[in-house]
Amino acid sequence: MSHRTNALAARLEQGAAALAAFASTLTDEEWQTRIPRDGRKIGVVVHHVATMYPLEIELAQKLATGEPIAGVTWDDVHLLNAQHAKDFDDVTKDETIALLERNSAWAAAAIRALSDEQLDSAAPISLNGDAPLTCQFMLEDHAVRHSYHHLHRIRTALESLSTLTG
Repeated sequence: MSHRTNALAARLEQGAAALAAFASTLTDEEWQTRIPRDGRKIGVVVHHVATMYPLEIELAQKLATGEPIAGVTWDDVHLLNAQHAKDFDDVTKDETIALLERNSAWAAAAIRALSDEQLDSAAPISLNGDAPLTCQFMLEDHAVRHSYHHLHRIRTALESLSTLTG
C-alpha cells in the first residue's frame, strides 16, 4: 500500500461513513422522499451508491492494467440507474446501510491493493469521449466522489423540502 492509495481509500471510507451516518438519522418519510429533478427516492440513491462500488472499482482496475473502458455510454449509465431504482424501490434502511458499509470497506481494500504505477496507468474511457485518463482519475471521479456527491444532493433536497413545508 502506498501513501497515495491509502489516502484515496481513506477519502472513500470517510465519504461512505458520512453517507451512512446521515442515512441512519433519516425518518421513514425522509427515506421515501423523492429527490427533485432526479426522481429517485433517497433510500434508493443511498443503495445505489452502495451497489456501484464494485462496478466502479472493476472499471478502475481495468485502467490500472492499461485496458480501455470501451462501449459504455451515459445512456447505459442512466438505464442502469433507472433499472436499479425499479428493482430496489422498497429497499430498507438497515439493509442499505449494511451494504454501504460492506461494499465501501471492500472498495477501500481494493484501492489500497493498487500500486502508484497502477494509479498512473491511463487508457481511453468511452464515458469521457475516449480521453485517456488515469486509474486515479477514475477512482476520484467515481468511487471516491460518489458518496459525497449524493450526500450533498440528499441534504439539499431535504433542506429545500423543509423550507417549502416549514
